[in-house]
This record gives sequence, structure tokens and C-alpha cells, in this order.
Amino acid sequence: MSANRPAVLFVCLGNICRSPLAEAAFRLEAERVGLDVEIDSAGTANWHVGKAPDPRSIAVAREAGIDIAHFTARQVVQDDFRRFDHIFALDRKNLADLMAMMPPDSTAQVSLLLETIPDRKSDDVDDPYYGSADAFAFTWTHVSQAARLLVERLARS
Repeated sequence: MSANRPAVLFVCLGNICRSPLAEAAFRLEAERVGLDVEIDSAGTANWHVGKAPDPRSIAVAREAGIDIAHFTARQVVQDDFRRFDHIFALDRKNLADLMAMMPPDSTAQVSLLLETIPDRKSDDVDDPYYGSADAFAFTWTHVSQAARLLVERLARS
């Protein structure tokens, strides 16, 4: 992390559905505007560590023009709170879990991803895991909108 290169982490529960999609959407937007930023995603749980994203996440991202099949799920670690400037939880439960595990020397700003969207300030990104492919497309819509606004905000700072 440096003053010139922000670092952003997206966090959901298992790091196979929502947070990889948020990472992908943010990567697309950052590339579009030429923003130099470190980007990653992680989960608060360890259920899927080392696994690729859900095939439905891979398909939705592919339709948008980004390949996430090589992404690998990982769990949030204490160093993430010092490595990243911004940590965005995809829902309030994961936000609470992040706040509970945040070390005293954390330098990260931790918040909900949808807080970047003015009319969605306290909303969760719905977990599409038990839903259909349409649920993943719905998730992509939300994370893409947030990514656009977040990149615009970071590009101005």
C-alpha cells in the first residue's frame, strides 16, 4: 500500500461468489480509467480456501469480458487490515465479522460496498449461492454499479 497506489479488498463469506465478482467489476472499471490500484478479494470463512470461484460467477464475469477462473479463494488475514486502504464487506454480517477480527493497529477503512451507492447505503449485496444464474447476474449489476462509483471516487483523490 502506498499513498500513490490505493489498495482495495472485497470480502464476502466464502470468496467464491460475491467478492470475486466485486473484484472483477472493480478491475474492469479501474482498467477502463487507467487507475493504478491493488485489488483482491477474500472471505471471512475458510470453507472454500484454494478453490476457484463458483462456475456461475465465472460465467457472469466472462459475459462482462473478464476471466476470473484463475482466482483462488482465500480467507481474510490480520495483515489485510494493514495492507489494504479500503476493505469492503458485501453484507452486514461479514462487516460485523471484519470489525470483530480487526486488529488494533488496522489502517484500513472498513465499510459496506453498497455504501458507495447513495440510495443503497445500508444494503447488502444478496448472496446468489443458492439461487439461479439470474441471481448471479443481479449480483453483477450491483457490484458493477458500486465499482464504477468507487473507481470514480478513487480517481479523484
